[in-house]
Amino acid sequence: MSEFKPEEITHPPMDQLQGLEYCIDSNPSWGEAIALGFQHYILSLGTAVMIPTLLVPLMGGSDVSGDKVRVFQTLLFVSGINTLLQTLFGTRLPTVIGASFTFVVPIVSIIHDSSLARIPDDHERFLQTMRAIQGALIVSSSIQIILGYSQLWGICSRFFSPLGMVPVVALVGFGLFERGFPVYLKHIHARHLPILERFSLIISITVIWAYAHILTASGAYKHSSVHTQINCRTDSAHLISSAPWIKIPYPLQWGAPTFDAGHSFGMMAAVFVSLIESTGAYKAAARLSSATPPPAHVLSRGIGWQGIGILLDGLFGTGTGSTVSVENVGLLGSTKVGSRRVVQISAGFMIFFSILAAVGLSFLQFTNMNSMRNLFITGVSLFLGLSIPEYFFRYTMSAQHGPAHTRAGWFNDYINTIFSSPPTVALITAVFLDNTLDVKDAARDRGMPWWVRFRTFKGDSRNEEFYTLPFNLNRFFPPS
Repeated sequence: MSEFKPEEITHPPMDQLQGLEYCIDSNPSWGEAIALGFQHYILSLGTAVMIPTLLVPLMGGSDVSGDKVRVFQTLLFVSGINTLLQTLFGTRLPTVIGASFTFVVPIVSIIHDSSLARIPDDHERFLQTMRAIQGALIVSSSIQIILGYSQLWGICSRFFSPLGMVPVVALVGFGLFERGFPVYLKHIHARHLPILERFSLIISITVIWAYAHILTASGAYKHSSVHTQINCRTDSAHLISSAPWIKIPYPLQWGAPTFDAGHSFGMMAAVFVSLIESTGAYKAAARLSSATPPPAHVLSRGIGWQGIGILLDGLFGTGTGSTVSVENVGLLGSTKVGSRRVVQISAGFMIFFSILAAVGLSFLQFTNMNSMRNLFITGVSLFLGLSIPEYFFRYTMSAQHGPAHTRAGWFNDYINTIFSSPPTVALITAVFLDNTLDVKDAARDRGMPWWVRFRTFKGDSRNEEFYTLPFNLNRFFPPS
């Protein structure tokens, strides 16, 4: 093999990620698209089940009265609606909008509010707590609606360079490392279709569930601990047995929401964190669907629709807020299918059944990583983005409350929620350092000349192909 000359070893930056089987506007066959959509639906079920399972008992709800299954159905139904709205009228990227653990901290704070905790009847306490959560979500959704439709978030995004986005997008993906799993035998094909790579999630879940069901039926868990039985038995969730055959969620089904300033301020922190995490997820989804980076106008439009999604969460009573599902963004890269139609099919499954680290690091190609300034900013942002939330998590687990523990509950929720999110800490650190440290002479090193043409809708001719609204709606909502 002949030796390469140093000047011949080049890896030019690429606006669009290569190697995908289907990009945002190309679609697999209908049969394959339905199977892939069902896989996205199955992946979103995890969070949709875990959050009600965690929160509903704390609120006073029970399996006997069907409270948990009603919350689960409502959450899945609204997630399907929000996903369709986002893929049709928002960023139009193949992103699933689902339940978020970001909202758990302020919700638990509402649950432990003394005015609610002292209600003696469990079901009444559940209803009153749900109405308080609804009110907080309705008020706090205004943050994303205002920032989105006023284009303020698009203006703020001008301070986001490729260097600043590296730790944000990377830590959105790093948040999945505890739930990651290896994909083996990717080169096994059937009729020229990489079955084990394309449908690894469905195959894995089917095999594991079947194995767990055999152990359950054979009595292997009879003498196990309660914790093991809850996690391993296939007949302990009671979601199917307690679910009504037909139940269509509707707004205000739990009663009229109640509003409290302290609850709303605490929830606003979670909405702000959701805003930052979704921004990183949108950047990653654009990369993994082989689209150009979303312009500021499109990003703001998506955030506005996401705010409407949180408003719908409050009106319907999902028990939590919503954000872009990072797990489903990761599935785009795993399957190499970034088709918008596949995600829209998954939204149909949600509605019917209710009735990302390496991508972040790829932004480094647009920056000068021979610059000590850039190396310092990247290293510090990643380090603080990992270590500060880990400190907050360990402190909370040992002390049963966050490091911020003052008499002002809303202030505690703000601090504990914001600094428990790795992407949020990384964004604050990276944007501050990137816009204050030797900025005057570092524009080219930061990647700004490459980034600037994607700030406006008309800055790149490909934006119209990826982000134009359907039904000729751009006549009424012209891009800026």
